[in-house]
Amino acid sequence: MKILYALQGTGNGHVSRAREILPYLKQYGEVDILISGTQAEVGLQYEIKYQFNGFGFVFGSKGGVDFGETWNRFHMKQFYDDVKNLPIHQYDLVINDFEPVCAWSCKLRGKPSVAMSHQSAYLSPKTPQLKGFHWGKLIMNHYAPAKNHVAFHFEKYDDFIHTPVIRSEIRQQVTQNKGHYTVYLPAYSDEFILEQIRKIPHIQWHIFSKHSSQHYQKFNAEVFPIDNALFQQSLATCEGFLTGGGFEGPAEALFMKKKVLAVPMHHQYEQQCNALSLEKMGVPVIWKEADFSKKLKDWVNLEQIIMVDFPDETEEVVRKMIKKYR
Repeated sequence: MKILYALQGTGNGHVSRAREILPYLKQYGEVDILISGTQAEVGLQYEIKYQFNGFGFVFGSKGGVDFGETWNRFHMKQFYDDVKNLPIHQYDLVINDFEPVCAWSCKLRGKPSVAMSHQSAYLSPKTPQLKGFHWGKLIMNHYAPAKNHVAFHFEKYDDFIHTPVIRSEIRQQVTQNKGHYTVYLPAYSDEFILEQIRKIPHIQWHIFSKHSSQHYQKFNAEVFPIDNALFQQSLATCEGFLTGGGFEGPAEALFMKKKVLAVPMHHQYEQQCNALSLEKMGVPVIWKEADFSKKLKDWVNLEQIIMVDFPDETEEVVRKMIKKYR
């Protein structure tokens, strides 16, 4: 069997999940990999057959998406050509993790595909979501269309939704509490974060920054360029994790029994909905920047740890998916 696995490269979660799924997929046939987007820091460590620019959101530095830069990096003609020229007919099974080139190539040619993604969870009305109309939901529903769906979320809200795929190195990681706090807020500038954490001077902070290429110290913080191994070690030994409204990052921190404080990006539907789910689980969320300082201080003083059950089901999920859709 010839399989095409397409994934979104904007953000680390899709790539981290692919690293766990691909070894099991390869047991069922020859697998080609397609990736689009360029903002992930986690390496895939597999040969990539197709590399596209695709269409992905660019993080800003003020808590949201930089829509201007997002549009500047999108090349409409190139996107159309990639959709048209992708040899989708060569594959017996197409699996898609929120990647638009492959998804639209399948849709326009009537080729069935399987969306194996976190975003697929939002097709279920049982999944926590913002109320009322939101343009972000419209985009998410049509960004990478697929006929079949296998989804991942913090809880099994529906029968096609599974708990998060946790990286093997995270499952095997020895954890402890050295008292520092780890920060990954890629949509905020270093200056904003430093101004917030300096108000809590008795705590040491490790800030992992998309906006800095150099390691430096300021106030009560160390700022590091993105480094996956260093980040993982910091997370494994921290007391708490200050992060955005992503999926894999909070899931990994919760799995390691760390305190989590989520700050979802402005006007980013998926992150806002993720934050709703986290809040329902008991994780505190900063919804407005005006509340940042107070909620941050309250969280540091909070001792509650949210207990989760994220069993290693990746091999079984892949097996059932292959059996059902091959």
